Amino acid sequence: MPQENYVIEMRHITKAFGEFKANDNINLQVKKGEIHALLGENGAGKSTLMNILSGLLEPTSGDILLNGQKVVINGPTAANRLGIGMVHQHFMLVDAFTVAENIILGSEPTKVGVLNQKSAIAEIEKVSEHYNLAVDPKAYVRDISVGMQQRVEILKTLYRGADILIFDEPTAVLTPQEIDELIEIMHGLIKEGKSIILITHKLDEIKKVADRCTVIRRGKSIETVNVKDVSSQQLADMMVGRSVSFKTEKQPAKPKEVVLAVEGLTVKENRGLEAVKNLSLEVRAGEVLGIAGIDGNGQSELVQAITGLRKVESGTVTIKGENMTNFKPRKVTEEGVGHVPEDRHKYGLVLEMTLAENMALQTYYQEPNSKNGILNYGNLNEHARELIEEYDVRTVNEIVPAKALSGGNQQKAIIAREMDRDPDLLIVAQPTRGLDVGAIEYIHKRLIEQRNKDKAVLLVSFELDEILNVSDRIAVIHAGQIVGIVNASETSENELGLMMAGYSLEEARQELAKVEVGGSDE
Repeated sequence: MPQENYVIEMRHITKAFGEFKANDNINLQVKKGEIHALLGENGAGKSTLMNILSGLLEPTSGDILLNGQKVVINGPTAANRLGIGMVHQHFMLVDAFTVAENIILGSEPTKVGVLNQKSAIAEIEKVSEHYNLAVDPKAYVRDISVGMQQRVEILKTLYRGADILIFDEPTAVLTPQEIDELIEIMHGLIKEGKSIILITHKLDEIKKVADRCTVIRRGKSIETVNVKDVSSQQLADMMVGRSVSFKTEKQPAKPKEVVLAVEGLTVKENRGLEAVKNLSLEVRAGEVLGIAGIDGNGQSELVQAITGLRKVESGTVTIKGENMTNFKPRKVTEEGVGHVPEDRHKYGLVLEMTLAENMALQTYYQEPNSKNGILNYGNLNEHARELIEEYDVRTVNEIVPAKALSGGNQQKAIIAREMDRDPDLLIVAQPTRGLDVGAIEYIHKRLIEQRNKDKAVLLVSFELDEILNVSDRIAVIHAGQIVGIVNASETSENELGLMMAGYSLEEARQELAKVEVGGSDE
């Protein structure tokens, strides 16, 4: 095929950071009007490669061709001029600005040196209508949903005239409904003649939207395939370099004594409204209790209340028989509770600190990590190296700042820290958000290991397949209340989905029975 058919060609791209090669002689060819997936494990070098294409990094060696012509992209402005725009995984938006101000930032229309807000809003409305991306230009970014913030990011690139859009893990923080909307948006953009590069490790998404897929492993390009010609299993194996199992093997649970008892719990959210309403549940040693629910139904507030991060208005939290209601977070962790928080950047890590320091955040004040208030860095760093090895955290070394790691490796570091303390109760919220299949398989095995060691595990996840795969029992939460608790082996995604929408267990089963009866009549 002649090269003119490629809108983008990246030839023999290498990007070295000191001795470490994030990209090692990578080749990528993207056709005009296609959705081209870039698939790889966390830390495989996908984002680095796209940061080169979008001008945030310069390659150590290699060439970039746009429509067959060699180009130099020495900054984001140069990328914008060439019609390349990137929608980042962690949105680059200013919370205190309006949607319109965020979109025009850096490309402000002026009239005699004064910002012409009216013309900017008119242009944004025109672009958003044309691409069917409804936004309110006057709304403040801090007040809009995550899905809407992503639309703003997409509009930002279109407003600057992008023809090639790079989406970096675009569904990592979206609800299932928002993911469906995004897929529609992407198909709409392709119809308009745009080309899309999709960085992801979600195989079902690739199968749904992508035409072709380039697999990257440990910084090297492995193969480019037509998506319709390969199975999800083949893609997963190519990405990880071995056979990957999607199903976690486990024996039936043997639950023992109650480790966590929550009774009549009421907790308020930030605006002072009740997010958790008179909720009760128990988690026993030797079981995984999964909490299934649509985002925003009180899961976050429940976990924060149990771990001491949010005030309990009424009700009790009992851990190992001791009333721990409204205890400070340190007291809760010292009582034998491990917590993998849902937002790894906000609650899980101090991004500027080293990986070793982050791995000691729960134990730095205890011997042998410190004595008389003085940190023993030799011990801290050595222990971090052991955890990096054991939990397969991909990093240059233990003294790089946490922000230098890929999202998946940041997550592995938090899980290593929490499991290393051997807690009696492990609370994990969205443990595999933004992780690739290899890392997901690994973390699920670790959770089952904890349960097999007679630990109590409370798993909160929006991923139904994860809940069904790992849990022994599943509590469904809706509007801050538990609407039903079922055995994982005796339920289905459809049943859980109806309960997540507010049906009781009995009502959900009646609905599904009606569907089955209707289906058999045809």
